[in-house]
Amino acid sequence: MANRGAPLSWLCDMDGVLVHEGTAVRGADEFVRALTKTDRSFLVLTNNSMYTPRDLAARLADAGLDIPVGALWTSALATGQFLDSQRPGGTAFVVGEAGLTTALHDIGYTLTDRDPDYVVLGETRTYSFEAITKAIRLVSAGARFIATNPDAVGPSAEGALPATGSVAALIRHATGIDPYFVGKPNPLMVREGLNVLGAHSETTVMVGDRMDTDVVAGIEAGLETILVLSGVTQPQDVERFPYRPTRVVASVADLVGEIEQLLPR
Repeated sequence: MANRGAPLSWLCDMDGVLVHEGTAVRGADEFVRALTKTDRSFLVLTNNSMYTPRDLAARLADAGLDIPVGALWTSALATGQFLDSQRPGGTAFVVGEAGLTTALHDIGYTLTDRDPDYVVLGETRTYSFEAITKAIRLVSAGARFIATNPDAVGPSAEGALPATGSVAALIRHATGIDPYFVGKPNPLMVREGLNVLGAHSETTVMVGDRMDTDVVAGIEAGLETILVLSGVTQPQDVERFPYRPTRVVASVADLVGEIEQLLPR
């Protein structure tokens, strides 16, 4: 890892790395500008499946971060790509928001509650008991069970909210069927991100704020990994895991200088 040299491409988590509760993290704007100035290709990865890339780009712009739509890769998009590779033109019953339904429509999937190929569970702030009950019955009847990400809780201004992983656990306990999670820490999402960039693992770095999703996914995909302490992970938490990131920094602000050194003099 130490001999890789300057990364040509960057994969970067969103929440806790670039933004926190809708506010840009210290140095995030300089970090994004430095990547753009030095012509480094980058992709922002997020397990959030609620929003389309266009929606996310607008929300990031409100926080002062200029990130193109094409530089956003969500667990919804990764789920769509995975399903397209497994069963092109299939059918799905979806519990989720526009980010997920749009991603499945875009790959040619039909959304239905009648004998679907898949039940696909994503993030939503309005989980309905009726929809969850329908999902349980369809999985029990033989539909394959896919979930966009395993995050058990999500942030809000009022505190933690139950997220995809929690609802997936409910469906799993009711049916006895485990879901396949597409988002981080599944390295599949990282590898698909590399394909989007046209990048190679040996010249790409993964920046994240979570050991159990970002760092482990980067390690398993063969990337250099940088843990930032601007999100959920505290310094003492790092030693609890059986794996380590390549580096630990306070925030992406600490990476700006080394990226800007790549500018021609």
